[in-house]
Amino acid sequence: MNPIIRVRDLYKIFDSSAGTTPVLKGVEFDIDPGEFVCIMGPSGSGKSTVLHILSGLDAVTGGSVLLAGRNLKDLSEAERTLLRRTQIGYVFQFFNLMPNLTVLENVGLPLAIQGQHPAAREKELRALLGRLGLGGREHHFPHQLSGGEMQRTSIARALAGGQPLLLCDEPTGNLSQKAGLEVMQLLRRVCDEERRTVLLVTHNPRDATFADRVLFLVDGALDSQHALHGPNLTVEQVHERLAALHI
Repeated sequence: MNPIIRVRDLYKIFDSSAGTTPVLKGVEFDIDPGEFVCIMGPSGSGKSTVLHILSGLDAVTGGSVLLAGRNLKDLSEAERTLLRRTQIGYVFQFFNLMPNLTVLENVGLPLAIQGQHPAAREKELRALLGRLGLGGREHHFPHQLSGGEMQRTSIARALAGGQPLLLCDEPTGNLSQKAGLEVMQLLRRVCDEERRTVLLVTHNPRDATFADRVLFLVDGALDSQHALHGPNLTVEQVHERLAALHI
């Protein structure tokens, strides 16, 4: 089985008027199809930068990133955009829903971007919303939803295009404990039942327990030696590892 993501010797340095700031230093990891992987680290450690690079939204300073067997560095901007559309569903911390579109219209956006007609698949989209507990909310606008409902809408949008990889950037950061738990249970179910690959970045130990594998970003590099492996990880195990790594 070939990894859906392969990262080797990844460096990212940001330049500013104040000088250069190295964020990622020699990061390396593989993720297999159907795997649920979590990357943990403190705020500002570069977790979101990893996702931006994997999705082709940010360029690498050094190293290589292969997504579905293709080296992002070798692709044109148009090719990276096409690869992102066909391979990646993105779940954001701040939902990123279009405020003037209904739930059904927001979820249908990836199809429209792919050149399909969402109306032709409305029955399928309604069934997806029903599975995510959003039945009856199809014609609501984002401001009429709870935080948990907005995040589930965001997940439905990420799933609607059929992409095999979900990149999740702190998806429970703005949710209540209950709503956040429901979102994590949903992501775990999507991984198990649909064999979607999930890469989650978070600082929340509870969220990390849903992963098959937890990697830790320490001083710009992933500490693979101290990775945690599921299933049945506990919050206490994650807390202990964070403490041992001084995160």
